[in-house]
Amino acid sequence: MSSSGNRGVVFRGAGKVAVENIDFPELALGKRKCEHGVILKILTTNICGSDQHMVRGRTTAPEGLVLGHEITGEVIECGRDVEFVNKGDIVSVPFNVACGRCRNCKRGDTHICLNVNDDRPGGAYGYVDMGGWVGGQAEYVMVPYADFQLLVFPDRDQAIEKLTDLTMLSDIFPTGFHGCVTAGVQPGSTVYIAGAGPVGLAAAVSAQLLGAACVIVGDMNPKRLEQARSFGCQPLDLRQDASMSELIESVLGVPEVDAAVDAVGFEAHGHGCAHEHEQPASVLNASMEITQAGGRIGIPGLYVTEDPGAEDASARHGDISMKFGLGWAKAISFHTGQTPAMRYQRQLMQAILYEKVHIADAVNVQLIGLDEAPQGYADFDKGAAQKFVLDPHGTLI
Repeated sequence: MSSSGNRGVVFRGAGKVAVENIDFPELALGKRKCEHGVILKILTTNICGSDQHMVRGRTTAPEGLVLGHEITGEVIECGRDVEFVNKGDIVSVPFNVACGRCRNCKRGDTHICLNVNDDRPGGAYGYVDMGGWVGGQAEYVMVPYADFQLLVFPDRDQAIEKLTDLTMLSDIFPTGFHGCVTAGVQPGSTVYIAGAGPVGLAAAVSAQLLGAACVIVGDMNPKRLEQARSFGCQPLDLRQDASMSELIESVLGVPEVDAAVDAVGFEAHGHGCAHEHEQPASVLNASMEITQAGGRIGIPGLYVTEDPGAEDASARHGDISMKFGLGWAKAISFHTGQTPAMRYQRQLMQAILYEKVHIADAVNVQLIGLDEAPQGYADFDKGAAQKFVLDPHGTLI
């Protein structure tokens, strides 16, 4: 343990992260005691593609930010007002910080809580513009509103046994699932998933869990496409010089799918001969092209209001050249925004515990120690076909 009693992964400018001593968490919100919070010993915490956007310098994230919003841990201290979470519980933390008291939380929209961020609706741990909450790529973290937020695993030994799967409940699995639900995936659907990164792979597993007949996953990274193939998806190499409709038709015999999921976001590239060039609206436009009239597009992929690293001047301010007229003409529905992770956590936990899904295998989990985080970020940035899970205390390694 460090002299401070805690260490974390800290953003130190574009392309740089470092493992440093950070403050040990307190049950406090500023100068006010946080009696509804808990302190967690973190068992697993994940590197997310959203973290990479910040580390690449594609957001306005400040230096010194402690990263990490995918947290699974053991409760070691409870505030006075915590009634239903106990010391020793192993819990999943939804990445959305949410109060449980505002009108949005009461209707289940925990991703746009009104009370946890002074700048805009919605908060998250260790993320730019999301309320300044200390991130969880660390040894210990404080979680507020514990009774409302935390998912307590029913059996401690079973939780440890399945921890690499259960750690996906904090963000990636609910996010992939949300993308499919909002895209209208049903039994028998044909589905296109844009992106074979961890969120895209989680969306592909989710589409299968929802009963899709055929799940097509598009990417330009052969290793990631092979990972999608490994659990029964149809990989689509977007480096091929053909239209998206032609590529879909080569798989299905028809040029459209029932539902589409954008698991790429604002750092999208073109396809075919343009695959090496950034085109921020490329996935959205392609999804409109290939989705059936009256269909839906789920968009768990991140889009930002400011992108200082964009090649295009308009895109630096979140303005992208989307063919909205096409979407209007086809009566396409779009569902955007962060995922209300809590909405899906318990159901997906049950699917894991009852062996209905093996999400860690699907996203190709690689366990690393906290000190290996900088290398994990570098490997992820190079397109590694793994989901990197940090194990700060050596619980599983």
